[in-house]
Amino acid sequence: MKKEKIKEVQRTRRHRRIKKKVKGSPARPRLVVKRSLKNIYAQIVDDETGKTILTFSTLSKEIKEHSDTKTKTDKSRIVGLLLAKKCKNAKIDCVVFDRGGYKYHGRVKALADGAREGGLKF
Repeated sequence: MKKEKIKEVQRTRRHRRIKKKVKGSPARPRLVVKRSLKNIYAQIVDDETGKTILTFSTLSKEIKEHSDTKTKTDKSRIVGLLLAKKCKNAKIDCVVFDRGGYKYHGRVKALADGAREGGLKF
């Protein structure tokens, strides 16, 4: 098996372990992070109903307006800020953070810090 494939399998296993402990509810939904080489995606999910409430990524129009020549980490922070703003409009104050099996540093940490700056409570 290729090294890249092994890393992805390990990440999905870590994510499954995390999902056993971290559950989203209508009062406190789950903030899920998905990271690719170029972009980062964030979703607010209610696990009881199995529905995605909100979604935001670096591909959104609002991000493209704010980030002309910014780094990926800066874009991730902006995604967190704008996601928190959307959550405030949807009357969501508290979330459970699901890092998706990724290490909590770099872009994942920047997204979480941006969401906290925007007013979300973890």
